[in-house]
Amino acid sequence: MRSLIYAHRGSSGEYAEHTRAAYLQALADGADGLECDVHLSSDRQAVLIHDSTVDRTSSGSGAVAGISLDQLRLLDFSAWKGVVLPEGFGTAAEQLLSLSDLLDLLSGVEREIGLAIEFKQPGPFGLELEDTVLALLRSRGWDPETSRLGSVTVSFMSFSPESVQYLLGNVPAGFVCQLLSDVDDAAVAEAAALLPAGSDAAGVLHGALAAGEQLLTDGSAGIAGPGVEYLRAHPERVAAWADAGRTVRAWTVDTEADATAAFALGVREFTTNYPARLREVLSRLDAAVQAH
Repeated sequence: MRSLIYAHRGSSGEYAEHTRAAYLQALADGADGLECDVHLSSDRQAVLIHDSTVDRTSSGSGAVAGISLDQLRLLDFSAWKGVVLPEGFGTAAEQLLSLSDLLDLLSGVEREIGLAIEFKQPGPFGLELEDTVLALLRSRGWDPETSRLGSVTVSFMSFSPESVQYLLGNVPAGFVCQLLSDVDDAAVAEAAALLPAGSDAAGVLHGALAAGEQLLTDGSAGIAGPGVEYLRAHPERVAAWADAGRTVRAWTVDTEADATAAFALGVREFTTNYPARLREVLSRLDAAVQAH
């Protein structure tokens, strides 16, 4: 069985993350799947942005939840990367994608492709984010039981056990991924900015991590999504999930050393910023297994 490669926010090592160019490059690179993060705009449109604000990746500022989709389209989401957009990859004004835009792009792909959608929680709209995405998919003809939409197989991801449990009520466990990352100062600071004032951000994150690990251990969630730092810190845990039949989709795997270490633990799905580069590494690892 060939290892699968998911392009992290598209081929985001080459073009600005989540942009049309990044996803078109990922398809050209032969990625088996595309990964995206979703937030809701002020007019409740699912948009592909990682952060809760647009400050880092656009020419604007402010919370995604406070900006409409039409207003977001007026911002430049590609210039910060400092690379020239090739002909055929869209203009600067066409780089922001809604989830609907990405589905349009994938509708023209004439091969099997995966789409991994990450719900950014906690967020200002709560589980309305999940409901909005599921409703959009259903309106396009997505079948929840097979999680297929044409040639696209959709999986769903979150760090939030609440989100994961909610998704498990809508789709089979094999399409639901519990993301995992150890709690550090940066994560606490990010969570503190999203939670109500006075919340114990560290406590919330530690509780969520323990609950997420349990969802994988008891088999409720079918896909484990450890970050490479988590994988290094807890190799025995990751290997146990793989041995128990969970799919393990590691992120963000950009080096041969990380890919080799993850592969040895049973990881067979890899999220990377550099799909073409990682394919060379994984092809060698897959061939070595097949030779035995």
